[in-house]
Amino acid sequence: MTGDVSTTVLAVDDESSLTALYERWLADEYEVHTTTAADEALELVTAHDPDVVMLDRQMPSMSGDDVLEQVREHGYDCPVVMVTGLDPGLEIVEMPFDDYLVKPVERSDLHDTLDALLARRAYDERVRTYFSLARKKAVLEATTDPDVLESSDEFRSLKAEFASARAEADDARSEVSGRDAWLSIQD
Repeated sequence: MTGDVSTTVLAVDDESSLTALYERWLADEYEVHTTTAADEALELVTAHDPDVVMLDRQMPSMSGDDVLEQVREHGYDCPVVMVTGLDPGLEIVEMPFDDYLVKPVERSDLHDTLDALLARRAYDERVRTYFSLARKKAVLEATTDPDVLESSDEFRSLKAEFASARAEADDARSEVSGRDAWLSIQD
């Protein structure tokens, strides 16, 4: 999955040279917003509702860990990748981020990570759609006369949507499984 300009990325790092670099690396594929101020990050999340947030852990005014906590407390569930010079320790077990990159980060690694996060997000949306349609179909089949269902344009449309959603969910699962296959073989 490659990004498009309708996909928004927010990069938060106190080093302006890095936010400028990330913007150069990503601007062809994504709408990129940057800030070097941790306290401004939540404002930008609220203003732009990004699809992905890249967040440094070590910033002077507020830690990236605190920014992450605030983002989640305000109900934003967008994927967050910690991009930081801080090696991970056991404290990350309880942190609600989606991926972790240790600086220095290669351009290809950053792109691969964003692609994987966006694929997982698309998977979640497609699976949710599939289950919603599956539930509607099951409820109607359990409560409505089969002859009525067979003659219903609405039900035929629902069955077609359901079949399409199932195929999309399967495609998304394959896409996510392929990207993250290495995760399943590690303990």
